[in-house]
Amino acid sequence: MTTTNRALATGTVLHLADSPKRKWAHGDVREIAAGRLGPDAGLLPAEGSHWNWRLSVASIERAGEFTPYDGFDRTLTVISGELLELTVDGAAQAVEALRPLRFSGGSAVKAALPTGEVLALNLITRTGSVRGSVRIVELSKKREQHLFGAQFGVLLQGRAVVRHADTEEPLELRDTVIGGEEDSPRISGRGFMAVVSLDLP
Repeated sequence: MTTTNRALATGTVLHLADSPKRKWAHGDVREIAAGRLGPDAGLLPAEGSHWNWRLSVASIERAGEFTPYDGFDRTLTVISGELLELTVDGAAQAVEALRPLRFSGGSAVKAALPTGEVLALNLITRTGSVRGSVRIVELSKKREQHLFGAQFGVLLQGRAVVRHADTEEPLELRDTVIGGEEDSPRISGRGFMAVVSLDLP
């Protein structure tokens, strides 16, 4: 899949609806962002089709085998729907909503949909170049969630606002906020957010 160069500046809000929908073997996919990490772990845009990390949202509407991504690591989080069953290198894994599962991109993976189709947040990182993790946090109106350098916050459920510099902006469902070390964006509200963190190995 070719990548879309989208702004990676601190405090930028990426609207999922602005990303074109593409077909993949099991449904549709929208890319949130893709790129590289600089020597200081800063976010850099992809160079053409070359990237070391990619974040996307994909529907899984049909059971079957995933295309392998040799040389990459994957973290998959069900964000809508009840349950996804993945068989990874012969071992069955029940992937419940909002419980990230990390596995090697080169693994043999087969998906089953015991409760119907699901929507998944997908983080793919190039092994040896970028480390990635996904953490689910519950938002609060009283305690702000900060997003720091090489972090993304994806609103999964509920309502929230992001404050950055002197601005305040409401977030729509599945909007993504880009973090930063200086004047880090702050999110408050009610619901759940995926905090995606990237780092150098």
